[in-house]
Amino acid sequence: MDVAGLVRLRAHHPEAVAEAAARRPRRPLVGDSGRLMIIAADHPARGALGAGGDGLAMADRAGLLARLVLALSRPGVDGVLASADVLDDLLLLGALDHKVVMGSMNRGGLQGARFELDDRFTGHRPEDLERLGFDAGKLLLRIDYEDPGSLATLETAARAVDAMAARRLPVFVEPFISRRDPDGRLRNDLSADAVTRSLAIASGLGGSSAYTWLKVPVTEDPGRMARVMETTTLPAVLLGGDVAGSAEEQSGAYETWRAALRLPTVRGLVVGRSLLYPADGDVAAAVDTAVGLL
Repeated sequence: MDVAGLVRLRAHHPEAVAEAAARRPRRPLVGDSGRLMIIAADHPARGALGAGGDGLAMADRAGLLARLVLALSRPGVDGVLASADVLDDLLLLGALDHKVVMGSMNRGGLQGARFELDDRFTGHRPEDLERLGFDAGKLLLRIDYEDPGSLATLETAARAVDAMAARRLPVFVEPFISRRDPDGRLRNDLSADAVTRSLAIASGLGGSSAYTWLKVPVTEDPGRMARVMETTTLPAVLLGGDVAGSAEEQSGAYETWRAALRLPTVRGLVVGRSLLYPADGDVAAAVDTAVGLL
């Protein structure tokens, strides 16, 4: 990974990013298979740099880019979800041709901050995604019934859904019911009841759901996913999360995803750290295994 070359290009020719976006060959959001395999790498912009047991794994930008380029080169990988800085690098590296490019829209709810649930839209705007010729956007919607910051996020999320629908751009909404521990740490409730409620709320955002997809976690009891997914007719992708631990634990996660992918509304996977930083270090094998689940 030629970091010096990237920096040199950014310093002397910042217009190269827009030029690379303009000439990028595009593809439909969903191909002939009807499935989506997206690699997620928008965590650093929220200050979430950990993967597995390394709290700063994603802080190595050259290493992250090398892993992303490798993952995107694997057969069956449709595209990437990331913040502007990462996508700009991948554009300059020529890694996004014929790929689905999904911009991360709200990154203001910094991990561990007191204002984490007031999740401002500090990333891609709908007009940025349209201007760059990107294919979709993603927003995170964490709702704590005890935190007023959730209301501001809910309202701005609805307006973002409206703005994306007006541009006929798909938007992937990732909803959670969240609450704080006594120590103040934010936790997402993955019980079937909480995930069901979050999907119902997210499905009703904005003045049109025509371009809305859902990005859904597997519930803590995977056996209840079928009932949970009956909550909506919107197309959904599974959220992979950070599967830390042994190769056996990662294998267990794959089997959980495999079962959920059989459900009629589930159209694919959006997975990041579990594939980019697998327990055995073999990114290509981890990605190929995930693709095989589809």
